[in-house]
Amino acid sequence: MKHLLITFFGILFLSVMPSKAEDGSRLWLRQADNAQAKVNIPRSSPTLNIAAEELQKAWKGLPIDLVLKKDKTLQADGFRISYGKEKVTLTSPTEVGLLYGAYHLLRGQDTQPEARPSAEEAEVHNPAYTLRILNHWDNLDRTVERGYAGRSLWNWEELPQTASPRYEAYARANASIGINGTVLNNVNASPKILTEEYLKKVKALADIFRPYGLRVYLSVNFASPMALDSLPTADPLNKEVIRWWKNKAKEIYRLIPDFGGFLVKANSEGQPGPCDFGRTHADGANMLADVLKPYKGIVMWRAFVYSPSDADRAKQAYLEFEPLDGQFRKNVIIQIKNGPIDFQPREPYSPLFGAMPQTTLMAEFQITQEYLGHSNHLAYLAPMWKEFFEYVSPASLKAIAGVTNIGTDTNWCGHPLAQANWYAFGRLAWNPSLTSEEIADEWLKQTVYKEPLEAILKGKATDVQGWKATHAQLIRLMTESREAVVNYMMPLGLHHIFAWGHHYGPEPWCTIPNARPDWLPSYYHQADKTGLGFDRSAQGSNATGQYPEELAKQWNDLNTCPEKFLLWFHHVPWTHRMKSGQTLWDELCHYYDKGVRQVRDFQQVWDRAEAYIDPQTFSDVQCRLKTQVRDAVWWKDACLLYFQEFSAMPIPYDVERPIHNLKDLQKVHLPINNYVCPSPELLNQNR
Repeated sequence: MKHLLITFFGILFLSVMPSKAEDGSRLWLRQADNAQAKVNIPRSSPTLNIAAEELQKAWKGLPIDLVLKKDKTLQADGFRISYGKEKVTLTSPTEVGLLYGAYHLLRGQDTQPEARPSAEEAEVHNPAYTLRILNHWDNLDRTVERGYAGRSLWNWEELPQTASPRYEAYARANASIGINGTVLNNVNASPKILTEEYLKKVKALADIFRPYGLRVYLSVNFASPMALDSLPTADPLNKEVIRWWKNKAKEIYRLIPDFGGFLVKANSEGQPGPCDFGRTHADGANMLADVLKPYKGIVMWRAFVYSPSDADRAKQAYLEFEPLDGQFRKNVIIQIKNGPIDFQPREPYSPLFGAMPQTTLMAEFQITQEYLGHSNHLAYLAPMWKEFFEYVSPASLKAIAGVTNIGTDTNWCGHPLAQANWYAFGRLAWNPSLTSEEIADEWLKQTVYKEPLEAILKGKATDVQGWKATHAQLIRLMTESREAVVNYMMPLGLHHIFAWGHHYGPEPWCTIPNARPDWLPSYYHQADKTGLGFDRSAQGSNATGQYPEELAKQWNDLNTCPEKFLLWFHHVPWTHRMKSGQTLWDELCHYYDKGVRQVRDFQQVWDRAEAYIDPQTFSDVQCRLKTQVRDAVWWKDACLLYFQEFSAMPIPYDVERPIHNLKDLQKVHLPINNYVCPSPELLNQNR
């Protein structure tokens, strides 16, 4: 068994690299700093000084004028770039808009050095959303829930007296991709974050972030009045409770005048909320919204709710929130996960989008890879988010949030290529029309290569044609990576068949005494001798009925439902003929096999790119891809051998033979913690 575990996971031992190797700490901001460009600014201020300094160090083009000017075509964060024969003029109604424009110019210079604009050309850039925000699930003890890149960035013990230089680096990175808000703490919030001691620490961070246009928000525990001041209730209609929150808001804004507002997880997974006191989510959200309104603060109220009931878990958020449409204050935004369950590798979009036309909505994506191999697996998530926008119009949303995986690891995100998801989130939050390929192209050019793109294209040190071919393959690797994960984990609409607690490996057989049914894989896969999948058609839970009529009709029919959602919406006979002509069982086998083959192909693509890649990045990713291949085989063998017990059908001969047996796989138990790759000692203890 010891050999089996090590085969699955290996140990991510990173070779010692030369001191000059790229360690990922600079993210996508690796510009040269000796340009000495001429930059004119309208006045001196912390924000404008940053914009000027960034351009002075790195801009290689014409002199630049930064102009503050109101313009009906520009939003507050928007900017206009005008290219003249002798200078470039960057215009915005706000200082932070000019900062965003500066980073945009530098990004274009770094990623498209040959695309010099013609004289008299102009560009207008406005963000799609007024709020583009990161959600940190960081705890006050510096653990990170569903975090896979070290400890929390926020060293609460040292704050406010000592501030890490990474705080400003974090703000700079976010500003460079247009992110303008950050929720510092976990949605499973400790009431302590609202104490005077911690608010002073939050103020220290807010002061560092402010010049970069990054506002601070806090997750709050709804029962904080009871926990901090022993009030007998947290009833949102109670006068003493309302007075408590008013006083707390006054205290916060005295310290942090531009504080953004609250994020609230209520009546979900044991968190307190207004329903505990016979009130609705609207009652709770509106009370907090009224408290924050004088300060122009907002409440982001999460719709991630489900409770023990007979109702299909995929339906519960809709059932609880749709009847409340039109009852929320204008400064309340309902924050809805992209899918109806919980950040699965693939889900249909949540039916709440489009079902609450009188309510302001925002989407919640997960940047950290809780269900996508943590920091061991490559999973570039822009294609997942683009798939969401195929069903949900970007214009129907007010804001967008991303649950982040940023930690104390030197490269910020654990897996070197996981930085691309932070970057992609910011770029799509600004401009959802960008393609996954365009964003991957930008990010790769700014990060993984040994040499700056300009040097490559001028042929100073690299075979240009060889580099271009390699670059195209790396874009393909990135854009296919999430689909590969779906294929070897849960193809055809399978979902939530992960191991108990850590959500890393497969455990479709999982049984836990006295556990809630909807916390166990069998609730979702419904495997039996007849077939596989959760029947959410009109004959089953009728979750399809929560979608618009045209989609509901398509998804309700086994023969017209897109096969990528088939097992999400239907319990399908093992012998059902798929569009390929194969039975469901054979198709399932081939998808799992395809996922393994895809990751093996990624290994080959990456190895062929070695001559062009920074050595430390190359070795790190190469090691993680080896782990990913082993894990993909583990997923394939575990799921096919388990489901075969129900189908009683042979694995097709053109599918790679299982190398494990089911009994051994069922003995694997990893520790439930945030370690990405457990140490040998932990593996041995839990074998």
